Amino acid sequence: MKEFEILEKKLGINFQNKELLTQAFIHRSYLNENPKVNLGNNERLEFLGDAVLELVVTENLFAKYPDESEGKLTSWRAALVNTKMISAAASKIGFGDFLLLSKGEAKEEGKSRQYILANTFEAFIGSLYLDQGYGACREFIAKNLLVELPKIIKHELYRDAKSRFQEIAQEKVKITPTYQVLDEQGPDHAKYFTVGVYLSNEMVAKGSGYSKQEAEEVTAKNALEAKGWS
Repeated sequence: MKEFEILEKKLGINFQNKELLTQAFIHRSYLNENPKVNLGNNERLEFLGDAVLELVVTENLFAKYPDESEGKLTSWRAALVNTKMISAAASKIGFGDFLLLSKGEAKEEGKSRQYILANTFEAFIGSLYLDQGYGACREFIAKNLLVELPKIIKHELYRDAKSRFQEIAQEKVKITPTYQVLDEQGPDHAKYFTVGVYLSNEMVAKGSGYSKQEAEEVTAKNALEAKGWS
């Protein structure tokens, strides 16, 4: 097990329940090689942390930019909470040094490591929420993620295909696109998703990728082409 007190000191956060902190860093692969560990993996914490993260960011955008449209705020939020941005924040904090992975997973780099770091960031938020509440999460997210928002806005880093499709759809047909997973294949650590995008009940396009976010981005590109909006 890692020495998580080092991380606590670095972050200036002292967990009351140390097991919650540890669990946030446990990848499911670690438990396969260490079955005697008396903790679960971080997936449920990630589920909780994802919701807390989205609410904190949404609340911040709503309060800070009262004159911006729903479409613009949604695009900014999507750019801030995507895998690339969250994993970069996790890496900057040093979360990579505390991951509890199988020997095989520990060797993975690139997108695989990026996803693990992003998921761990969300799991950490989930554990922090359970241990210290919403206010502590809001402070942590503001310090480690929301600081990137001015750069996103200044350099228009939010203008990915998904954001563009949403803005144009809201402008032209007054409908916010929705995405639905149509199919999942492969083992848990290497899922391949197929996603469809809908305007009301009409499926405009579909696409695939090794994460839901990647599949949604491909789908949005296909939708822009399908509607002639690219």
